[in-house]
Amino acid sequence: MATSWPHNLPGPGVSARRLAERIGALSGGRLTVEVFAAGELVPAFEVFDAVSQGVAEMGHTASFFWQGKIPAAVFFTTVPFGLTPPEHVAWVEHGGGQALWDELYAPFGIKPFMAGNTGFQMGGWFKRPVASPDDLKGVSIRSAGLGAEVFRRLGMTAVAIPPGEIFQALQSGVVDAVEFLGPFSDIALGLDRVAPHYLWPSFNKPNGTGEALVSIPALEALDPDLRAIVAGACAMEAAAGLAEADWMNGLAIARLAGTDVRLSEFPRDVVMAARAAASDVLAELVAGDAQARRVMESYEAARSALGGWSGRSIGPFLDARTS
Repeated sequence: MATSWPHNLPGPGVSARRLAERIGALSGGRLTVEVFAAGELVPAFEVFDAVSQGVAEMGHTASFFWQGKIPAAVFFTTVPFGLTPPEHVAWVEHGGGQALWDELYAPFGIKPFMAGNTGFQMGGWFKRPVASPDDLKGVSIRSAGLGAEVFRRLGMTAVAIPPGEIFQALQSGVVDAVEFLGPFSDIALGLDRVAPHYLWPSFNKPNGTGEALVSIPALEALDPDLRAIVAGACAMEAAAGLAEADWMNGLAIARLAGTDVRLSEFPRDVVMAARAAASDVLAELVAGDAQARRVMESYEAARSALGGWSGRSIGPFLDARTS
């Protein structure tokens, strides 16, 4: 298994390890998975190609890293102002998302699975406060996926940096800000030691699905029960990763409240500008790609259907619980 993460990075790196261990345990040792951190077998952003070309039988990564190769891939990690983690799972499992995902990767000889989730994200770590849209102009930020393009539309410079190199880039001044995951994983990278302003909400990444990539030839070579074990282990890690993210992020954000980190909300005009930019970015993404348009239509239909329920359940309940 080639991965895009440092070994045992809290969140996705741990998901990769647990997935490998679970496959070994459920198979009684008949199927073993050796995990390679980013850079050990292939660089972080070459995991998809490694599985497609047979360098590795499996990968653990995030689909939005392949936006340049497959524009529609971004929908299977997250999109700005998109589906929440439970909504995303519902779309993939019940709204036709998995069939579209399979179709997207089949030409590359890859079967994708949800296999971890880092949950809701934070908006990012900034070295300077953000009080208005003007404070974002000229700021360089480590970002990934469509959220990176939204930040560019807000006047920022967005840079794609592998997870294992983020801290050094922030510390050395290569970037002025970083958006990665939630506080649990972000603190593990040491980002709180370099940039004191931690902003929310994460309009750019409302979900964090981790994907397992499995070589179709390698999968088809397995006995039926072992194929079922691979699929089941991925599903188990999708649930376990999200539960862990919610729990550990809750503990981490509480710890930050007693430190020098300044937790603050993005100004409303920044969020509104980002929403307008996100609409334009999505429209441009699908304009020349029929496959991406089909996936977006399915995704938007899910957001519309699920949003009616979420807006009457989770949102009002949380308001009532804290008011």
